[in-house]
Amino acid sequence: MQRHFASDNNAGVHPEVLRAIADANAGHSAAYGADTYTARAESRFREVFGEGTETFFVFGGTAANALAIGQLTHSYEAIICADTAHINVDECGAIEATAGRKLIVVSAADGKIRPDMLERALADRGDVHRVQPRVLSISQATEYGTLYEVEELRALCDFAHSRGLLVHMDGARLANAAAALRSDLRALTRDVGVDVLSFGGTKNGLMGAEAVIFFDSRLSTGFVFLRKQMMQLGSKMRFLAVQFEALLADDLWRRSAAHANEMAALLAEQTRALPGLSITQPVQTNAVFARFEPAAIRRLNDSYRFSMWNPATSEVRWMTAFDTTAEDVRAFARAVADALA
Repeated sequence: MQRHFASDNNAGVHPEVLRAIADANAGHSAAYGADTYTARAESRFREVFGEGTETFFVFGGTAANALAIGQLTHSYEAIICADTAHINVDECGAIEATAGRKLIVVSAADGKIRPDMLERALADRGDVHRVQPRVLSISQATEYGTLYEVEELRALCDFAHSRGLLVHMDGARLANAAAALRSDLRALTRDVGVDVLSFGGTKNGLMGAEAVIFFDSRLSTGFVFLRKQMMQLGSKMRFLAVQFEALLADDLWRRSAAHANEMAALLAEQTRALPGLSITQPVQTNAVFARFEPAAIRRLNDSYRFSMWNPATSEVRWMTAFDTTAEDVRAFARAVADALA
């Protein structure tokens, strides 16, 4: 079956994860997370991120973001994020609809927020007529596949905390970021000052499983009720939990993410010199952004699925996944060359 390059969500479930699900599918088990599988997975997250970590499993990344941010804010408070952020562009107003919170967006050409941008977004703070910023939400990796270095994250979190903000990280592709930076997961989150993490699994080989992780248990008070109220408490929780057990075992998360990153690098290498094509962002994780003429895009789209990122500028996004092969990439690169010709 031909593999496409539209999204890492299009990939299947990693065989090691499927085996874990099948192994858990034996006999009866307590429901709603009161089972040994969930307890083991939560314990594993504490090993990875440190004692005091509170982990809650949910079904989707949009829910993880909306629940995390809703937990951290009052109705009169707002979230600062990049204009490219998933919560701003690709979640159909979930933050606004479910949490009733306003987003304050800042323009970020590469998807990354810097302290000076954050300072400008706080200009009207304290004005009783204005919504009050309370949370900075950042994506690692960003929606452009670009990365915050560890020191950039630490400086940004320190700055946010100095201004009384909490920091939420959308880590839908945190595994790809950590693999690219040769870092562990804790070093990019808890150790630099992130308060709450939406940890992605689906884009890295899981079957519809994400986690909301609090690094300060005081921030998670009452979250068990919010998760239930917002319809994200899985009755057969063991099947979510065992997926994360598999992902965190034997560095499966890193192996899968590193492979996806390598395939994106290969794709960039195979297409970068093609006449009429320009790569528009640094290729740091498993995303390649490119610009070429609309007619060639249409021709390529006849044989492959991919994302039309910005129709106004003819910019496309190509994504690789844990199951993308070098031959997949080379076949796609040949198709790109043919479309341009």
